[in-house]
Amino acid sequence: MQDQTKSLETFAQFAGKALETLTVWADANQRVVRELVGLSAATATESARLYAELQSSTVEAVRESQAYWLKRQTDGPEIPKDPVLWYQKGLAETIEGTQKAVRFIEGGAQAAARSAEQLQATAEQTGKEIQATLSGLSARMQEIFAAA
Repeated sequence: MQDQTKSLETFAQFAGKALETLTVWADANQRVVRELVGLSAATATESARLYAELQSSTVEAVRESQAYWLKRQTDGPEIPKDPVLWYQKGLAETIEGTQKAVRFIEGGAQAAARSAEQLQATAEQTGKEIQATLSGLSARMQEIFAAA
């Protein structure tokens, strides 16, 4: 009878440790998944923000380009009057347009760099949170089985 009682106690201890282990793992899993979902949401948000910023810059560049070509078309009657002046004016406007285009490209590159930095910071924070969760899991598992 005493052997049966001892067996039941051993089984109860084993079942208790197994249940506690499953609970600890489930909690750690939930935390890791929560962090990964947060990272995914932050990535989607940042991507949408970057896309909107780049699209806005593109629309502005297209408007500038259209305005340039419209102006060049309206300058047609000036060509016979003073072709050299018209050429100089066109060259100056082309240089100005090129400078604006470079600024648009530079702005897009800066926006992409800012976005990448933001995503990197978010990923690093997520990594730290996951690492802390797994460290806590390891410590908790050692506590559970140290008493065994």
